[in-house]
Amino acid sequence: MADGPTINTIAERAGVSIASVSRVLNGLPTRQDTVRKVMAAADELGYVRNAVARSLKSRRTHQVAFAMADVGNPAYLAMLREIQPVLKAAGYRLVLHSTDAVVADEIDVLHSLGERYVDGLIMSPLRVTEAHLRMLAAARAPVVIIGSVPEGTRVDNVRADSRTGVRLAIDHLYSLGRRRIGMINGPLDTVPGASRGAAYREALADLDLPYDESLVRIGDFYRAEGGRAVADLLAAVPDVDALMCANDLIALGALDVLRAAGRRVPGDVAVVGMDDTDLAAASWPALSSVSLGSAERGKAAAELLLDRLRGDDREPRLVTVPPRLVVRASTVGDTYTNENENENENENENANENENAGENEKKGSVA
Repeated sequence: MADGPTINTIAERAGVSIASVSRVLNGLPTRQDTVRKVMAAADELGYVRNAVARSLKSRRTHQVAFAMADVGNPAYLAMLREIQPVLKAAGYRLVLHSTDAVVADEIDVLHSLGERYVDGLIMSPLRVTEAHLRMLAAARAPVVIIGSVPEGTRVDNVRADSRTGVRLAIDHLYSLGRRRIGMINGPLDTVPGASRGAAYREALADLDLPYDESLVRIGDFYRAEGGRAVADLLAAVPDVDALMCANDLIALGALDVLRAAGRRVPGDVAVVGMDDTDLAAASWPALSSVSLGSAERGKAAAELLLDRLRGDDREPRLVTVPPRLVVRASTVGDTYTNENENENENENENANENENAGENEKKGSVA
């Protein structure tokens, strides 16, 4: 039987030195283009690294963990699609933990860093407790948090600006003439639930709209929960004319219930979600949603963690991803969709029609 590939054959295939191959395979700091070349050559040649021996020698596992509340939530999947390739290009495998937002499970993940089963951790907790903060302060490996943490927490942090995002949505609904704007939120003891609930009240106050407790429902960040909350709201407040939903899954549940109740969207009730997941564009009607940059946050977190794994000892860094409102049919109706679908056809019309097409593009823009 022929001998398998070695670091010599990998070096020859990648066009780099044997020393460079050794550095990459042992997880030592190396230029990213060299890492990519070496890993590509190793994959092509079918090189199987002895992970146990390498870990004992370098005290590295070349594994990174990503802990999130729900692996089925499309917002986390968007993060994952960006985290995975960044880490893979640097020679790391990704280990996933779906914690169901159970604090004890998240604390256990943080505690297990001392066992060195991974070299670093990206975590996106819905709740940040004192126990989280104690474990983060004592963490035995680099950690990056996706989500808000208290000021002064010494950890790299990537967060969304959901308060501004809610304000964008409420302003949009108000501009459309909506005045009975309901809020379907997740649990208020979670970071997103608390911040989005507070932002809703602030946005109403800035528009001189009264805060009406009867227009607010608190459930959970799931489609079925969203549907139940909206059914209850419709029964109690039938004149509600808009819904601000704390995430897209809640908003999809709202669309289900409104459709079953014979309420036109957006004719009777306009609906806005948050996260702008893939489901938003694919829903019927297509869902207007506030993008909180899930993909951008995932990529930024992976890059921050890699910097730490390469020895970066700077002060903890904070990255804030700005929100943007993506307007679709659930707030502005089918006119929006039709104008965009016919955009290319309009461009071939006469000068006056071209001007109209330009106006249509402005109406359908992303703010």
